[in-house]
Amino acid sequence: MILTEQPQQIKIHKPLLNGIATSLALIFNENRYSDKVLEKLFKQNKQWGSRDRKFVAESVYDIVRHFSLLTHLAQTKNNYWFITSVYFVLKNIELPAWPEFKHVNKEQIIAEYESLRTDFNTFNSYPEVLAEVCAKELGKEKWEKEALAMNTLADVVLRVNTLKTSTADLQKKLVAEKIETEKLKDHENTLVLKKRANVFPTAAFKEGLFEIQDQGSQQIVTFCKPEPKQFVIDACAGAGGKSLALAALMENKGRIISMDVTQWKLDELAKRAKRAGAFNIETRLIDLPVGKAGKPEVIERYKEKADLVLLDVPCSGLGVLKRNPDTKWKFNKATFEKTKELQQQILNDYSVMVKPKGILVYSTCSILPSENEEQVKKFLSKNDTFEVIEQTTIYPSEGFDGFYMCKLKKK
Repeated sequence: MILTEQPQQIKIHKPLLNGIATSLALIFNENRYSDKVLEKLFKQNKQWGSRDRKFVAESVYDIVRHFSLLTHLAQTKNNYWFITSVYFVLKNIELPAWPEFKHVNKEQIIAEYESLRTDFNTFNSYPEVLAEVCAKELGKEKWEKEALAMNTLADVVLRVNTLKTSTADLQKKLVAEKIETEKLKDHENTLVLKKRANVFPTAAFKEGLFEIQDQGSQQIVTFCKPEPKQFVIDACAGAGGKSLALAALMENKGRIISMDVTQWKLDELAKRAKRAGAFNIETRLIDLPVGKAGKPEVIERYKEKADLVLLDVPCSGLGVLKRNPDTKWKFNKATFEKTKELQQQILNDYSVMVKPKGILVYSTCSILPSENEEQVKKFLSKNDTFEVIEQTTIYPSEGFDGFYMCKLKKK
C-alpha cells in the first residue's frame, strides 16, 4: 500500500516532473533498466541537488514498483505525467495548479484505490502471469507474504572490506562524512545505512573500504566458506561483488578466477578489485563463440582443479524485486523456461572444474523451487559423483533480498 495520510511538504518543479515522466517512458516504452536510466538522467542534470535527485529517484522506483495499480487508477499506460499525478495523490503530495493536472480528481482516485483492496494482484501491482507462476510454486499464502515484502524499499547495505579496514573504523569514517550506519546483528562485517544516502562520492568508498552488497548476497559467500590458500572459481562473476567478498574472506591469499561471458563486466571487476586491494583475483572471459557447440575452452583448462566453484547462475531475479522492481514487468514464461534450461546447462558444464572432494555451490537470486531445489535434484539425477551437504533459501520477508544456495561435495 502506498496511500499516505500525512501531507508531504514537497514543492514540485517542472524539470523534476519532466525527469520522472521521461524516465518512465524509457523504462516502459524502450525496456530500459531504472538504475541506468536514472544514472544518465542525473549526469545530464548536474545542477540538481541531493534532495532533488532523491525525490526523483524515489518517485521513479515507487511508480515502477506500483505501475499496474497506478495505470489502473489513471486509466492510461503511457501518459506518464498523469500516472505520476495519480502517484502524488496517493502520496498526499499537493499538486501545483498546472494545466497538466486540471483533470485530476483526487476523491475519485482515492475511492477507486480503496475499492481495489480485495484484488491482491492489482492492488499490489503484480502481473497475472507472474503471480500465477509464483503462487503455483510457493502456495498462495506464502507467495502473498513474499509479494508484500518485495513491495518495500530495500535498505542500503554495506559490506566492510576487511582487507583495508574494520567495521568500527569504517563507521567512524562514514560518520565524519555525515553518514550514519548500524551494525547488522550476527553479521560483523555488514553495515546498514540509518538513512538513505549516496555513498559513492565518499572518501571511504573511493579508498575501497566498502562495497554496496545486500546481506543475502554476502551470505552466499560466507556459505561457501572459502579458505585462504584455496583455488576458487567464481564462474558467473558479473561485475564481481561475490569475487571481492571471497577475496576478503580468503585474506587476499590463494587464487580466485572470476569468469563471465561479458568483457565490460570483467573490466569493471578489475577496477573494483584494484580499489579494494583484492590482488588474488584474475579475470577470464568465457570464450565460447555464440552458436558454436561444445564447452568453453576455459572449462577444460580448469577441469578438476578447483577447491571451490561458485555458480551464481542467471535466473528470474524474483528474489530481488525490492531492489529491481522493473523485473516484474519483464517477466514472461518463455524466457523463464529458457533461463531454467541455461541453469541446468551451466550446472552440468561447469561442475567438472571441481576437483575430487572439492565443493560446488549453486546459487540464485530467486525464491522459486523450479530454479533452486528442483534444479539441484535434476543435476544429481545425472551426476552421482556429487552429494548435497546443505542448502537454504533466504526469503525477502526476512528483511533483505531473496536468495537460494546449495553446497554440494564431489565424492
